Order: sequence, then C-alpha cells, then structure tokens
Amino acid sequence: MTDPKPPVAPVHAHSYERYGVRIDDPYAWLRDPGYPEVTNKEILGYLEAENAYFEGVMAPHRALVDTLFKEMRGRIKEDDATVPQKDGDWLYWTAFETGGEYRKWWRKPVDGGEAQLILDEPALAEPHEYFRLGTMSVSPDGKLMAYAVDVDGSERFEARVKNLETGEMLDDVIPGTLSDLVWTSDSKGFLYCLANEHWRTDNAHWHKLGDDPADDVELYHEDDDGFRVDVGETQSREWLVISTGDHVTSEVRLLPASDPSAEPILVAARKTGREYDVDEHDGTLFIHTNDTDPMWRLCTAPIDNPGEWTERIAPSETFYMTGVTCFKDFFVVEGRDKGLDQIEWHRYEREIAPVRIVFPEESYTAGLGGIAEYDVDTLRIGYQSMVTPGTVYDYHVASGELETLKVQEIPSGYDAAKYRTERLMITARDGTEVPCSIVYPKDYPMDGTGKLFLYAYGAYGHAIPPGFSTARMSYLDRGMAFAIAHIRGGDDLGQGWYHDGKLEKRTNTFNDFVDVAKGLISRGYSSAGNIAINGGSAGGELMGAVVNSDPELWGAVVADVPFVDVLNTMLDETLPLTPGEWPEWGNPIEDKAAFELIRSYSPYDNVTAQDYPPMFITGGLNDPRVTYWEPAKWAAKLRATKTDDNILVLKTNMGAGHGGKSGRWQALREMAEDMAFVLWQLGVAE
Repeated sequence: MTDPKPPVAPVHAHSYERYGVRIDDPYAWLRDPGYPEVTNKEILGYLEAENAYFEGVMAPHRALVDTLFKEMRGRIKEDDATVPQKDGDWLYWTAFETGGEYRKWWRKPVDGGEAQLILDEPALAEPHEYFRLGTMSVSPDGKLMAYAVDVDGSERFEARVKNLETGEMLDDVIPGTLSDLVWTSDSKGFLYCLANEHWRTDNAHWHKLGDDPADDVELYHEDDDGFRVDVGETQSREWLVISTGDHVTSEVRLLPASDPSAEPILVAARKTGREYDVDEHDGTLFIHTNDTDPMWRLCTAPIDNPGEWTERIAPSETFYMTGVTCFKDFFVVEGRDKGLDQIEWHRYEREIAPVRIVFPEESYTAGLGGIAEYDVDTLRIGYQSMVTPGTVYDYHVASGELETLKVQEIPSGYDAAKYRTERLMITARDGTEVPCSIVYPKDYPMDGTGKLFLYAYGAYGHAIPPGFSTARMSYLDRGMAFAIAHIRGGDDLGQGWYHDGKLEKRTNTFNDFVDVAKGLISRGYSSAGNIAINGGSAGGELMGAVVNSDPELWGAVVADVPFVDVLNTMLDETLPLTPGEWPEWGNPIEDKAAFELIRSYSPYDNVTAQDYPPMFITGGLNDPRVTYWEPAKWAAKLRATKTDDNILVLKTNMGAGHGGKSGRWQALREMAEDMAFVLWQLGVAE
C-alpha cells in the first residue's frame, strides 16, 4: 500500500498594497465570495482532498484512535446528571442517558411529584448532523420555556417557545438570534438580540408572545460597528440589562422587568477604556469597574442617580476582582488572588467583615454555580484541580460548612495518588515571572527524557484555570506530563496581565509560551522535540507564531480553528468580528504601526522556507469566528514552503463551526484523533 499523497493547492496570483507595502496572497481564492454560503467547486474540492489525505494519513492509526476513544469514554459516567437547582417552585437538572450524545432537561416540583421532561435535546438533534442548544430560559411563572438552537454551526440561532403545561410549541419562532433570551416579569415576552448580516448583535428587541417577530420593538440600537449588544437581568430579576461594549469599553442600560417600554436608565455613558458591569440590591446599584485600576473595584450608586459612584471595595495589589453578584442578604465577590480563584461573601452592613471561603488544596479552580434565586442562604460552588475531579459543593453561609453534593464519577477508576501537580513560576526573557501549572505521573522522569504536552490560549483576557480532565489521563497514563502556560494575554494574574499581551505588546504572549517551554526543559521536564503543543482559535494564532519562531522545540503541533491570517482579517471590516477585534489586535486600516506589527507576527504572512514540526490543523466550514479559509490558506502555504518531510494534515469539518462536532461522543472522538496524532509523532507507545 502506497503512502497517501498530500494535495497541492493551486496558486492564483493576488496582491494588494498598503502603506507602500505589497502583500502577495496566492491562496486568497480559498475564500468563497458568496460566504457564508460556500458553493465554489474548486474550494470545496480542495477541502475534500485535504480531508481525504487526512483520512489516509490517519488510517494506520485508527486502532489507536479507537483505543483512546474507548479509554476516554470509559472515564465518563454515561448516564450522568447535574445536581438539581431550585428555582421558584421547581427543581431543575439535566441528565444524559447511556449512549446519548445530548442532554435532556428535567424538572420536578419542590414539594414532590413526578419529574417532567421539558427539553429533549436528543430528539431535537436527531435530524441534524450538527446540533447546539444556545440558551434556555423558563418564564417567571414556570409555564413557558424559550430556547434557541443552531443546527449547522454557523451560530445563527433560532428561538422557539414551548408551553410546559401542555407540551405544545407556540407559533413564536425568531430566526437569527445571537444572545440570551430574557423574560419580562409578566411572562408575556422576552428580550433578545438579532445577528445582523455581518454576524454582529447591534440591537436589543422585545418580543411579545403572539406578535409577529417582524413587529417586535427594538429597545436599543448600537451604531458603533465595533460594539456588541447583549441582554441579561439582575440577580433579583427586578431589572433587565442591556449591555454594549467592545474589548475595552462598555455601557449598561437598565429597564424594569415589569415594563420594558419604560425609559431606560443609562448607568454611565461609555468612556473609552472604562469597563463596568452592574447588579442591583434594594435600589442600590453595585458597579464592578476598572475605571481606576486594572485589578478592578466595586462602587455603589443609587438607582435614581446612577452616576453618583461611591467606592465600596478599593482595588487590591494582589486580588483581581472578576465579578460581583447581589443576593438578598449578602453579596458575593469573585476573583483571583495571585492567580488563584477566591470567593468571598459580604454583608451589606459595612461594619461586618467579609468572609473568604477556604478550599482544601494549594492550587485549584473554583467559582459560583448557576444560582437561579435571589433569596438564598447557601451558595452552589463548583471546584476542581489538576488532580481532583469536579466537585459540587453547597456552601452554608451561616455556618461556613462546605457540603459535598457530588464528586465527578470516573467509572473506569481513578487514583489521585498516582499523579503529582505543581504550580511553577518561570522567568520570561524580559524578567517577568510566568505561572505554569503542570501535572505528571508520580514516576515521571526529571532528566529531560520525558514527553510533555503544553497548552495555552493567551488572548482576550481569558484565563485558563488549572482544572481537571479525564481525557488528559490518556497522556498521563502513558507516562507524559501535561502543562498549562498562564501566559500574558490572558488575565490569570489580573487585567494588567491581559493588557501586557495585546496590541503593541502582543509578542509577549508568544515569547512567554516559548520561554515557559524552555524553562520546563531547563528544569528537566522535557527536551526540544519532545514537547507537543496545542492551542485553538486565538490560541491557534499562538501556535502559528511559535512554529515560525522556534520550530525545533516542538515534536507535534495541534492547531484547532487557528486565527492565523491575522493581517488580512484585520484589514477586512466586512468580516463578522473585525471591527470589534481592533481594540484587541490594532486597526491596520487606520494605523500604520498596527499594520507593521501585525504583519511582523501574523502566522500566515510569516511562513518561511524552514523545517516545521509535524502539524495537525483543523477548521470548520460554517465557523463565523475563524473563517474556514484561514486554516486552509495556512496549511496550503506551509505545505508549499516548508523544507521538511514532516506530516502536515488539515481537517475541515464540513458540517460544523468553531467548536467542531457537537455531540459529546463525536467531540470525544475528535479529541482522540488529536491525541493519536500527538502520541504517534512523539513516539509514545501506542
């Protein structure tokens, strides 16, 4: 049997000029001019050829894929269910059935009675190759449910309404939503946002049940193309929230949940660089803001004078405040202290000292669960660490007791004593100490011979917590280590950590990742060529940057839906995300310095004639976030330019979007493919 031959993408001459610089883009033809519809036969033929090559390359390793899939599935409780959560007169939970790809949503009366199936995802998904439930919301009177679904991965959801008393579907159907669905207090309508032609939410609408959606009232319209609109509600459900913002600036309006037609209350007009979010308690606004410090602070203001801000909690040097939730008798502040999750509750009376919840490990991740009600005396908390399976607690405010409600069950067995975890600080080239969380088998070699998997994201202020993963155990049980680099660009150590990895400081993110890898090598955790790396979306941009800069370090690379055609994307304001992304990456249309900086690191533009490590690249044909042509163009250019014979494969999901396949087992099998590729390329025993 002969080895499969990789496809060769045709080259079509295409160039443009900016600031006197000529940019050649011979693979620009891979963007279908009819996008989001992709019908061009040459484009589809090329993507299918790449998929066929991927299947051919992986064919000898399908047994390993099957083995890994079986292992990972064996660690998942198939008929798992969430811990019921009280909301009014009902207890709500979700559950999988054995073998099921999707959840079923249930409820039963608090006072006892039969369980009621309110949403059957498997039945809704059955006719479709792809299915995703975007949001689900039960009306305040408990009689109706609004939900939204996406059946092709394009993230243009269709909202529907179900009568929970009769099981009948109402005639109210709203296509093209892209937001939560938030009920008015009379249960006669809800707020939502529509995606416009550029997949941007520039509006907030109010739908009254029974009305034609074409006649729905537009409560707010946003004129800035870079701002996105969303809807929500305060914890008390007394107020509806219409928020708008980009990556650096926000603005919030409040409407009475009992009267969305009322004049909205503008909390504070937008001010460039100031972000804030709002909750409310008994006529007082609690405003969480970064107006004076990137560690954020908490202010209060009377709702009838929302601009009169009084500081309640000042910024801290070490505690990064990430959110505030107001309950009836106390409010909860969440954040990270020196990168470690913290939850503390405060009485509204200032003279009573706050209480910080103490957790049992030195490194972990924890946060509030989905607490539906306002008048509570317990807090639902989710907790895990790199060696501790997911745990659900009820924290009893009066006593301080952490009551264990559920510990993630691993049917095939799990012994935490077999593993070790550490939190390391590794010095980057500019002297900055970068955290790294790592887990490895107890007998892992520290002489540089070990195989290591290194993951990072590093963008949008999105922190990667040191959480638990059953899938990861397939690496650990084959003797590998798994590490997370908490690099700048995320907000692991505060918003300043995020700011130090964006715009003109973007290259810090790439340098941090490389320097963490080199630091792990210097400490004996691995060696050059024995490190597999992975990142997706903006983390895929990271993968593209570091394979260009330091290709010899990596033994295998998995780049999922990678944002790699950065310059072309940021120059095209018609694309869905571009205007809203300029505060993150810079605006090369109006700023020559931003153009030059992006051009200097954009992975696609910096592919050179050098050896590259083995690479597995993925994309989604219907992906509205990282359009399918970005990974396709990158793969084509890499294959035509690189000087090695290492494997490079591109897999495009032809019926899915940014998150890959949608069912839990389908997604797990794709993870098994990633893992098989890594193990094969690192030479780990199969």
